[in-house]
Amino acid sequence: MNADLRVGVITRTHGIRGEVKVYPTTDSPLRFRDLEGVLLKLGKRMRALTVDEVSFFKNLVIVKFREINTLEEAEVLKGGEIYIDREDGEPLAENEYYIADLLGMEVYDADNKTLLGTLKDVLQTGANDVYIVAREGQKDLLLPAIRDCIRQIDVENNRMEVHVMPGLLDL
Repeated sequence: MNADLRVGVITRTHGIRGEVKVYPTTDSPLRFRDLEGVLLKLGKRMRALTVDEVSFFKNLVIVKFREINTLEEAEVLKGGEIYIDREDGEPLAENEYYIADLLGMEVYDADNKTLLGTLKDVLQTGANDVYIVAREGQKDLLLPAIRDCIRQIDVENNRMEVHVMPGLLDL
């Protein structure tokens, strides 16, 4: 389990006072209003930043950090990933998981207990998520994140058991 959760990626600067535009990677972009501090990952370095102001424009969040006051300082932050401490994450309902906890999980066929592959990504569609399972030497397996398909998720043991519906392995 990751100790930090990614909530956004800085896409570009905004204005001349050091504001940045952030593409939110959270289900709740409005939560940026409640953030006091974040961790910025830029390359291999992590830097703590204080959130001063937040506004919204289309699908982006505009953030002003206390420590960043010029366009030049903001320019360096482009591509940086914004993380929060897990304790500050949104509370999860039963059978809800942070995507960060699912990535890298081993995926097994619930019927015959064979390893299918590793969860490499989650596509968020409108109706339901789709889990992308990387399979060695084969095409990726796409599994809808629905009760008929996803039988058990065990975050502690990094294991998911799924029922592969007819036709999904043939795609």
